[in-house]
Formats: sequence, C-alpha cells, structure tokens
Amino acid sequence: MAQKNNNGYDAEEMTVEIELDSGETIVCAIITILTVDAQDYIVLLPLDEDGENEDGEVWFYRYCEDENDPDAEPALGYIDNDEEYEKVEDAFDEYLDGVEFDELVELADDEETEED
Repeated sequence: MAQKNNNGYDAEEMTVEIELDSGETIVCAIITILTVDAQDYIVLLPLDEDGENEDGEVWFYRYCEDENDPDAEPALGYIDNDEEYEKVEDAFDEYLDGVEFDELVELADDEETEED
C-alpha cells in the first residue's frame, strides 16, 4: 500500500497491517526493532486512512522470526508485564535520542559542505 509523504513516512517506508481484537485492520509504519534482555521488540506507528499519524502514539510488540523458515511471517505478541513494557519504553527513548543526535550531526555536516 503506497503511503503519502507524511510525518516523514512515505511509500519507501516499510509498513505492516495489524488486525486489532475488534477486527479492525490498521496500517502501521515500522519504526525500528529493538533488542532488550535478549528479546526483540518492534515499534510501530499507527497510520490513519490518509497515511498520517497526528498524535505521535507508537505501539510496542514482542517480535519473533522463525529461524527455521526465513519466509515465514514474523510473530507479534503483546507485552503484558509493566516492568517489561517500561524497559522497552526506555530502550525506545534511547533510540530516539540517538536518532536526534544523528540528525544533528548530519545537519552540521550538510552545513559544512555547503560552506566549502
């Protein structure tokens, strides 16, 4: 599904469709996959029908790939433990801090290149 260029997410971004317990299907942009305490987690940004996310809410799920079948769909699982959720939330905050730093470094490099 092609997405408009909104909030930094466009057709080149990877998306996944999540079916909610209500039966509703939501398209989400994949932000990143984090590893916390030897468990992988996926961070998803739910998008509306226009491919936008107005509130910045993200969803965390446990993420598991089948090592024996690389073509199998990855499995997602709920995080139902508050302590586990907080660890993933902290790891995501660190990820965001790193992304912001990387963007600042890229911006500074771009400005230096323009001055040369």
